Amino acid sequence: MIRLKYRGALPLAREFGERLGDALRDVGPASHDREAIPLVVPVPLAPSRLASRGFNQAWELARVAARRAHLPASVGMLHRERTTLAQRRLSRDARQRNLRDVFTASERIEGRHVVLIDDVMTTGATCDAAAAALKRAGAVHVLAAVVLRTPPSAHSIN
Repeated sequence: MIRLKYRGALPLAREFGERLGDALRDVGPASHDREAIPLVVPVPLAPSRLASRGFNQAWELARVAARRAHLPASVGMLHRERTTLAQRRLSRDARQRNLRDVFTASERIEGRHVVLIDDVMTTGATCDAAAAALKRAGAVHVLAAVVLRTPPSAHSIN
């Protein structure tokens, strides 16, 4: 993931996005009711980080996964209100404080199920904060789907 995230190795997004898509194929209901079909949403980057990287790795994964799983996706559903400190070296508590009220949804999504896509989960603080914003917008269920989960020994939890 480091090669994708920091070195722009976009072919990795296709490989991992397809794997996520395969895992998500059974997430959708048998019904074709629009509200019942999960919406795939990437964790957004702050505009300054997006500008410096040139891409959002979560969106690169989400668009491939959504296509593979035949689910709708929205790159603009969730927004980051401000640039935050990099989470990499922060404790769990510091991560939660860092992300307080940072995400907002661009529209109401009453009754929708959402699949939130991110590249790596460490403490879950980013997914928790993003899911809370989606639920405030009316989502009834948010499933976090990530490519990698760092083991507890790899980060500090205070």
